[in-house]
Amino acid sequence: MRKILLVGLALVLVAAVNTALAQEQAADTQNKPISWDNWRAAKAAAEKFDNEGKFVEALQYYLEYARQAEGLGSQELVAWGKNNAAYMIIKRHKLDATIDLAPAKKLLEEAMAIGEAREDCKKSLALNMEYVEFFLKK
Repeated sequence: MRKILLVGLALVLVAAVNTALAQEQAADTQNKPISWDNWRAAKAAAEKFDNEGKFVEALQYYLEYARQAEGLGSQELVAWGKNNAAYMIIKRHKLDATIDLAPAKKLLEEAMAIGEAREDCKKSLALNMEYVEFFLKK
């Protein structure tokens, strides 16, 4: 019983540290000035975390990617950033069905409203929305 309690306490501690680190990373990205260098850095970090399976961190950097693109006036890149952020939520949902897909739906709706999105982006948005709506209707 004591071992179970210690393991549980350790898991709670690890979760708390991970949450604190994620919040620190999010705060760090939101304070960056708008620039192409910062957009490229956000893109690289998002892709790195995505490839490592760290979808929460990737989500934060895709949101920063979209914020940077918005500030740079590139609506096409904003659409991709929001699509990719939504896809990180979908990836998390595929691993854990309790993950709420409503934020993904909101990001996808915002991205779909961007008229400058290219056809390949629109196709990706539609596929991701199809997934989200299927599970939200359940």
